[in-house]
Amino acid sequence: MNEDDIATLRARDFWGALVLIGVSLFFLVRTFDIPLWGGNRAGVSGADWYNSAAIVPLGIFSAMLVLSVVLLIISVRAGGATRALSAVGIGWDRQEAIRFTTIGIILFFYIAGLVPRVDFIAGSGLLITALTFGFHRGLPRRMILAASAVALCGAYALIAHLPQAEWAAHDDDVVTLLAWATLTGLMLWRARDDRVLRVCPAIAVIAPTLLVCAMAFGFRQNVPNRGGIIFTQIEYHYYVTLRPIWRS
Repeated sequence: MNEDDIATLRARDFWGALVLIGVSLFFLVRTFDIPLWGGNRAGVSGADWYNSAAIVPLGIFSAMLVLSVVLLIISVRAGGATRALSAVGIGWDRQEAIRFTTIGIILFFYIAGLVPRVDFIAGSGLLITALTFGFHRGLPRRMILAASAVALCGAYALIAHLPQAEWAAHDDDVVTLLAWATLTGLMLWRARDDRVLRVCPAIAVIAPTLLVCAMAFGFRQNVPNRGGIIFTQIEYHYYVTLRPIWRS
């Protein structure tokens, strides 16, 4: 990697860090609406802090905020801010504009459309696949394709099931699973010789599955869209098939 590539990378880190800082702060503010030191939830008083649903999101988004600030500091010290602002603020860099626009689209539809309404494993698997496939090589076409896949699923969930009373529907789960499978197949076909992209499908399945299972069964936390099409099967077999093994 030559100096010009490193400077471009630091400029991208600058924009990425700003986006992640904004997302982290938003969710930290929203998380503080959840009672942490006891309080009343749905008419039930919580006495123990470790039972609070705020613990996991506080940990995740606090860590994200710290890492984002570290990334921003590294980028600024390496001249990334100067290059980023000169490229987008004074002149025009089409690739950089596409990059942070598509990242913004992906995060918006994931947070506003997928997280509340779509199965957490399906939505997060699609997010991980889209970010890896779209931005690993920095190719604009892949960025647009990845953002389009997430936007399609997020927009469908928002339009078809906007009220909270309809969040338990499964048709948006199916749409997301189809988009995730299609994007994964395309990624593996286009990048057969790329080691990072080859392991991405495994990470996209394992990471959200471990996270949601740890939240639900380990920390006894609320999980996003508990009635999702995949998590309902996991929860059923945990309580009906697995738990009786050690309970008996």
